[in-house]
Amino acid sequence: MSYANFSLSLEGHIAHLQLNRPDAYNSMDQAFWRDLPAAIRSIDEAADARVIVISSTGKHFSAGMDLEVFSNPNPTLFQGERGRQAEGMRRLVQQLQACFNVLEEVRMPVITAIQGGCIGGAVDMVCAADMRYCTADAFFQVKETELGLAADLGTLQRMPRLIAPGLARELAYTARKMPAAEALQCGFVNRVYDDQDSMLAEVMQIAQQIAERSPLAVTGTKQMMNYARDHSVADSLTMMATWQAGMFQPTDMIQTFTAKMGKTTPDYEGLRPVTEPLT
Repeated sequence: MSYANFSLSLEGHIAHLQLNRPDAYNSMDQAFWRDLPAAIRSIDEAADARVIVISSTGKHFSAGMDLEVFSNPNPTLFQGERGRQAEGMRRLVQQLQACFNVLEEVRMPVITAIQGGCIGGAVDMVCAADMRYCTADAFFQVKETELGLAADLGTLQRMPRLIAPGLARELAYTARKMPAAEALQCGFVNRVYDDQDSMLAEVMQIAQQIAERSPLAVTGTKQMMNYARDHSVADSLTMMATWQAGMFQPTDMIQTFTAKMGKTTPDYEGLRPVTEPLT
């Protein structure tokens, strides 16, 4: 499929989604909010990919929400009885939140490779990814308070779990830019690279390492780590035991050991595609 805001390719079990509106600083217009979750879900449903890389073209990763989304809202949103207006607005925000929630819900890890500015809604997006890498010229800006609103698509909920809560509050309250060096120091990004080419080259190597592991083991690891983030240690250990009791089979382990002894590469079965429920 073709998309207005990005290209999507698959090579060696790595899905590469690349934002491609550099003249508009890869801002997120109305088509983006429709296409991104559809594209991510299609990757998950097909199950050919074992890892997803999100990068972009041009000077900046993304300037966040496109102004057209603010300037051309659905006119019915602000019409009629106030309680129903508010319910409609709440539902709209939840629909936009779901566009980034899908990055956590998808069965395979999501890696983001960031150059230049990562602003507003783009910070919401990368916070929902499993891993973040950036170039030395990158910066991150929770810009919403500067515009007169609160960030509402995940940054305020996810960033305090990724970095020190006090620093997350500082960034959100002040809307100041966090440069790449600071993002690395506080643990928001895994690594900083001199330029975009070297970043993408190494990110693809990391993605390839993930793709070579058992897809069942990787998806179980992702799901259990996400569960542990949102629950107590005791509850998370119980869930881990339940996952192992239900999902663990020795097939992939035996294949791994056999490949090691034979000095070959294991060829794991992929995850099953998502099919329509039986009716």
